[in-house]
Amino acid sequence: MFCVDCQSHVFPKSYAEVIKKNRGFVQAQNDGENCIISYGNLQKFKLNFEKYDPEKKIRDMDSSKIDVSVLSINIPGPELLAPELGIEGARICNDYVAELCERYRGRFVGLAVLPLQDIPSALEEFDRAISQLKLRGFVLYSHINGKPVDSPELEPVYKKAEELKVPVVLHPTIPVWGEVIKEYSMIPMLGLMVDTSIAMLRLILSGILERYPNLLVVHPHCGGVLPYLMPRIQEQTEVKKRGREYIKKAPMEYYKKVYIDLVSPSTLAMQYVYDFFGSDNLLFATDHPWVRVEMIKKCLDNLKIPSEEKAHILGLNACKLFKI
Repeated sequence: MFCVDCQSHVFPKSYAEVIKKNRGFVQAQNDGENCIISYGNLQKFKLNFEKYDPEKKIRDMDSSKIDVSVLSINIPGPELLAPELGIEGARICNDYVAELCERYRGRFVGLAVLPLQDIPSALEEFDRAISQLKLRGFVLYSHINGKPVDSPELEPVYKKAEELKVPVVLHPTIPVWGEVIKEYSMIPMLGLMVDTSIAMLRLILSGILERYPNLLVVHPHCGGVLPYLMPRIQEQTEVKKRGREYIKKAPMEYYKKVYIDLVSPSTLAMQYVYDFFGSDNLLFATDHPWVRVEMIKKCLDNLKIPSEEKAHILGLNACKLFKI
């Protein structure tokens, strides 16, 4: 079966150099050949550049029989940097992803990042990334340096994405409420999953998906906690009539059009999402190099679903969405 990994990350060293210039919440410093990214006093991540090596990625793809990977930049996104650095960083990242797609043609397609703290610059970079660099979508992090994803200034971006049928791929970043879960590594354990769920729910309840009904959205990591909580959300909106100010339909009516990637080290979690959504909008993904590809592949292989539906999840759905 043709296999597409819809969440696979890279990180150019030249982007790390841009982050080192930043003096705000996100900062970077050298750690030998690697780099430490700090998010204030909330979280630190070590960037091991060897793990992001494209040749290693190709080898890992080959060993797990992955035909194509959809590349995106790992956190932090350029929207967390000072505006001028965000613009510079976005261009560096998008050029790098496009260069990898060209160098390994047929094995990689790419997603753009945008300097969304500066909307005119973001729209300009959107055009360059999609039209000139031929990237296949863009990453929307779970907040824009503290601003929610339903902020009114972002609507021109959603409008353009809908018009051009460009996928919007949600990805977690360090939550603004991270102070309450910074101990015990709860931010990567729990916070990232909850933050993308909040972002997705805001896109629904704010009316973004009402106003842009053909917007293509990907919610990662088996939907975080949102599929599990959707029955409660539905009861709140449809019975108690809470949160219905900007939507005309039940939340699930909007959510069932969203694509869900299956990054979770659990067949049980994947099975729940499959039972919840069906197979039409599910995407295989691994979160490489953070997660072992073979583990995610094994979890998917253990799903109790027809082989035809598995073929759609493994690659056919992604081919349609990302025009592979």
